[in-house]
Amino acid sequence: MVDLDSLGLSPTKFWAAHSDKGLIKALVVVMYALKLPASQVDIAKTGDADSEAFASRNIPQITLHSLTREAVTLIHNQQDVGQKLRPNNYYDSYHLISGYLAYLDETLKSRANSK
Repeated sequence: MVDLDSLGLSPTKFWAAHSDKGLIKALVVVMYALKLPASQVDIAKTGDADSEAFASRNIPQITLHSLTREAVTLIHNQQDVGQKLRPNNYYDSYHLISGYLAYLDETLKSRANSK
């Protein structure tokens, strides 16, 4: 399960504490291949991720977002972060996530075909 949350505020981030390590490794492979940034920012102050229901059923999940520590503070204080949308960051996230999903699709097909 790939959870997309609050994209376009900054370069792509992932919530490592709530993400499957194998899915994080795959993201890093794609990140380097496409030469697009992604970094770890855990967003525990904003509440639970939508992926939590999947994690409780042992379904691998990853949460991708673009929240900075500043944006997390704004959300925690119930302030609007919509004014901070950056189209270039949004496009880079779109590009990275599109490549990531294609990579997952191909690698999962390869695994299924080899069994």
